[in-house]
Amino acid sequence: MSDRPVPERIQRKRTKGWRMPTGAVYVGRPTRWGNPFQVGDPLTKHFSGASRLDGVIRDARHAVDLYSLHTGAMGNYELDDDEVRDALAGRDLVCWCPLDQPCHADVLLEIANGDAS
Repeated sequence: MSDRPVPERIQRKRTKGWRMPTGAVYVGRPTRWGNPFQVGDPLTKHFSGASRLDGVIRDARHAVDLYSLHTGAMGNYELDDDEVRDALAGRDLVCWCPLDQPCHADVLLEIANGDAS
């Protein structure tokens, strides 16, 4: 068993004096790690040529599910699992999402740390 703490998701804040923890990585938009699926976006914005897709990204869960499906070696956002592990393993991830809401950073933590997260 390792003595290292399990990496976690941290909510970024605008409160006076708040600082991102040392070693943490910001993964929000518009970083390389940001979730391109935004609540309210039409699905056709992300899936060109898929005119049969009707509707919008409904909520945070839907956006995270789409990110999860389209990230990694088989995804179309060019985030290879090995790349995610190399860059993010063992590091806390920071995003604006409330901690009690779904967030793509949880997907990244799982890829980066596997069973450790």
